[in-house]
Amino acid sequence: MRNKTETIEKKKLDVYPGFAYPLGATWDGAGVNFALYSENATAVELCLFDSPDDEKEVIKIKIRERSHQIWHVYIPGLKHGQLYAYRVHGPYEPENGHRFNANKLLIDPYAKAIAGKIEWDDALFGYIVNDEAADLSFSEVDSAPFLPKCVVSDTRFDWENDRKPNIPYHSTIIYETHVRGFTKLHPEIPENIRGSFAGLAHPVAIGYLKKLGITAIELMPVHHFIADRHLVEQGLTNYWGYNTIGFFAPEVRYSASGMLCEQVIEFKEMVKALHKANIEVILDVVYNHTAEGNFMGPTLSFRGIDNASYYRLSEDKRFYFDYTGTGNTLNANLPNVLRLMMDSLRYWILEMHVDGFRFDLASALARELHEVNKLSAFFDIIHQDPVISQVKLIAEPWDIGEGGYQVGKFPPGWAEWNGKYRDCVRDYWRGADSMLGEFAQRFTGSPDLYEGDYRSPTASVNFITAHDGFTLHDLVSYNEKHNEANGEDNNDGESHNRSWNCGEEGATDDPTIKNLRSRQKRNLLTTLFLSQGVPMLLAGDELGRTQQGNNNAYCQDNEVSWIDWVNADQSLLTFTKKLIGLRKKHPVLCRRGWFQGRPIKGVGVEDIAWFLPDGTEMTEEHWSHDFAKSLGVFLSGHGIHTPGPKGEAVLDDSFYMMFNAHHEPLDYVLPPAKYAIQWNQLLNTATGQIGEGPEYPPQGTVTVEGRSIVLLHHPLDT
Repeated sequence: MRNKTETIEKKKLDVYPGFAYPLGATWDGAGVNFALYSENATAVELCLFDSPDDEKEVIKIKIRERSHQIWHVYIPGLKHGQLYAYRVHGPYEPENGHRFNANKLLIDPYAKAIAGKIEWDDALFGYIVNDEAADLSFSEVDSAPFLPKCVVSDTRFDWENDRKPNIPYHSTIIYETHVRGFTKLHPEIPENIRGSFAGLAHPVAIGYLKKLGITAIELMPVHHFIADRHLVEQGLTNYWGYNTIGFFAPEVRYSASGMLCEQVIEFKEMVKALHKANIEVILDVVYNHTAEGNFMGPTLSFRGIDNASYYRLSEDKRFYFDYTGTGNTLNANLPNVLRLMMDSLRYWILEMHVDGFRFDLASALARELHEVNKLSAFFDIIHQDPVISQVKLIAEPWDIGEGGYQVGKFPPGWAEWNGKYRDCVRDYWRGADSMLGEFAQRFTGSPDLYEGDYRSPTASVNFITAHDGFTLHDLVSYNEKHNEANGEDNNDGESHNRSWNCGEEGATDDPTIKNLRSRQKRNLLTTLFLSQGVPMLLAGDELGRTQQGNNNAYCQDNEVSWIDWVNADQSLLTFTKKLIGLRKKHPVLCRRGWFQGRPIKGVGVEDIAWFLPDGTEMTEEHWSHDFAKSLGVFLSGHGIHTPGPKGEAVLDDSFYMMFNAHHEPLDYVLPPAKYAIQWNQLLNTATGQIGEGPEYPPQGTVTVEGRSIVLLHHPLDT
């Protein structure tokens, strides 16, 4: 049965009841179904626009149908590309958790595309800005001229038999990068697509990733996000993008082709091109909070649709729990919020073909009440979901709340950014007091964190640097952060960076310091790619990228953050390519299972053994010394206990690694003949050499320069 025709401004549309599922705007070829969740609303209006520049809706339709808490309507004749938004009526009672204000146009939480960016104005706030009553006042100003409109999407796309690479974790090399920053300055990519999804899909960009040896790119947030008002007013922006407002919509700033769903097509083209090159796409996603901020933030979407049904409110419901440092926390305990998250994840997998997710501040999603609980509903649902459970799931295992540091405590099936690995390796190479025992744990995949819960070494995503903090070059060039350009008097960003400037702060012409910094970079990269677990490389670290000491460049959409391709460190790039190639070639360097430390049948040596520089095996006593900076590690190519993909035994070269974090050269005595009858040098970070080098006999002596690594191997066929 059809509702009566609604007539507004001389335009007529038929209005049908529609359906409560699916949520969002769904074009079926004959019309569009709209469905919006709001439990506490008293009325919902669908607003239609002809142009992104319209300052007022052309048609406003009161939605009369409500199934449970979902308001829905079907409009025959509407097509994909239609612009729309909502107005939602209800009580404006901040003290009771309700912030309805129908004067504020609202973005659909399920919008598949958003046409443009917010134009900041006081009208975007539900209260009267600067009023004495603050957020308890009520604004009657229309926000429609300043809010971007949602776009009805057409899901049709020719994927050309796209197949996901499905690269196993132990073979994965992750490259954390930013869509805009990666190509913005690339001279070989057409200027009109630099900094876009299309730029990342360009053959030059993909060719670079392939030659480097990358198997997966981890993209910093590409969900539609908001640039904070205080940043925009300072001439800055939210460059990183951890400020989501649209969990289904690709970020319009990264589209070179348009904003009326062209950004959706461009994203899909990017994924398709990367898949053809056998490179996976992992998205950094931010489901812990939204861009609406704290109780004094704007009313853009969730807050005006049903504040109490989306956010974690404190005992005084005017305020929000903030486990994220952004002012609010989405309430993952509520069924409708969980549904939003799961629907979003499935959409990006099924419709956009992505291969996995890295969850920002994932501990916030695990909080049932206030405590972090890994068995929360969020993880239970993902575990049983036949779609989401089959992609790569990576947690940033902390938030800012009490008890939020949860490294090693996520469920089986999850990998984690291993912050303990980062801290330990940084400390080791800068010469800080740190136990050799912890270095050994981190080097072998952190069994102390993951082995006891039926997880494998690949649960550990190892990294030295990430977007948040110093770049690799800055890690060895600065003792202190230099964030003055952020406009916060250098008070933002981490103050304890575990960095060492090698003797002089910042840029230098001193050749001794420059050589030492180059060696330290090679040491850190070599440790990363020789460690068990999944290595993650920060984009540009292989090129010597610097942020001039800025360790919190979240607001720097400029040369501070963009990769400088013209002035790249080509020798470091060559070293990194060879290093990644070495790891990928040798399965003993990227094992699926844990070292067992037991003699290998028929060989008489362990799969792993640890030695002092004098050639004697280490004992329990040696692991607790915080002054010891030097050790040797033997890895047996016969000690890989897990079979290959066809059930075959896996054999490899054997390796001997000598780590010397001491500032002076040391002589290392090699193990006896039972470990190998001959050793060939394969890598030396003091010189930057990767490739066949000098040969050494059993129990021979190798001089390892101060602050360097020497890697030897015994070929399998000798």
